[in-house]
Amino acid sequence: MSPEHPSRPWDVHRLPSAAGKSFLVTGANAGIGYFVAEQLAATGAVVVLGCRDGEKAHAAMASIRSRVPGAQLRHLRLDLADLASVRTAADGLGLDCLDAVVHNAGVALDDPPRRTTEEGHELMFGVNHLGHVALTRALAPLLSAAPAARVVTVGSFAARSERLDPDDFQSARDYRPKRAYGRSKLAQMSFAFELDRRLRAHGSTVVSLVAHPGGALDSLTPPRAGVHAPTPGSRLRGAPAGLLLQGKDRGAWPIVRAVLDPRARGGQLWGPRAFGLRGTPQLELAKAHMTDPAIAAHLWYASCDGAGVEPDLALL
Repeated sequence: MSPEHPSRPWDVHRLPSAAGKSFLVTGANAGIGYFVAEQLAATGAVVVLGCRDGEKAHAAMASIRSRVPGAQLRHLRLDLADLASVRTAADGLGLDCLDAVVHNAGVALDDPPRRTTEEGHELMFGVNHLGHVALTRALAPLLSAAPAARVVTVGSFAARSERLDPDDFQSARDYRPKRAYGRSKLAQMSFAFELDRRLRAHGSTVVSLVAHPGGALDSLTPPRAGVHAPTPGSRLRGAPAGLLLQGKDRGAWPIVRAVLDPRARGGQLWGPRAFGLRGTPQLELAKAHMTDPAIAAHLWYASCDGAGVEPDLALL
């Protein structure tokens, strides 16, 4: 199943040049998104950090520049909970085309009460999923203007054990935070696979892929000034988990490969090699419930309606 050429295996430490290209990474000021941005910046591309908090975005940019001299970075203020602002986000990019967008940003709630965005959407579903649907629509002209653009959606291991309820996508009934989070990630993944099917049917040059970081923990993540500062105690406590899991720097590897690998194709799922939890990136077979066409079609129209965009996203 791997697309690797035996004489040219993918090397996470020697990425191909992407000079002249431009990438947008949402939620790039911390976690997985930060390391995706840092690694992409090293390829010579223009990397736009889509973040709500300008101060945190600039701290992330300073950290990247300290490790990647000459990094070409920009900040786009992006609040995925505010769909009205997301619909006009592309206006602030100042680009003629966009070679890839990485749908990474998201929220996860641990406390029981169900929270909503100002537009009334369950918060995790609204930010993690609907905000990115609106962003895809807003970026459509820029993605279509690139020779072979990619929409890369960051999925999650949490989606494996969840199922979408077509009558209750936003967990209005029997809300449980962990389940609602898993469902929001599953919605992202299912929508991304459906997006690619529709793009292929339309003959678009844009493709949609999914990648996930596996088990990526803060305690196993290397420090970055102004972005991430693990304490010695947290690193020590997290050390045993390193046998099965990894840091967020390595969790970024499958996502970066989905963006850069010229052999990657639309509709694919990329994840870590070892049990889907850690290691170098490889192709995975998506679970049947992630690609169910009936549920995906229902989700498609519900998502476009919730995001306030026309359902014909295949015009990308």
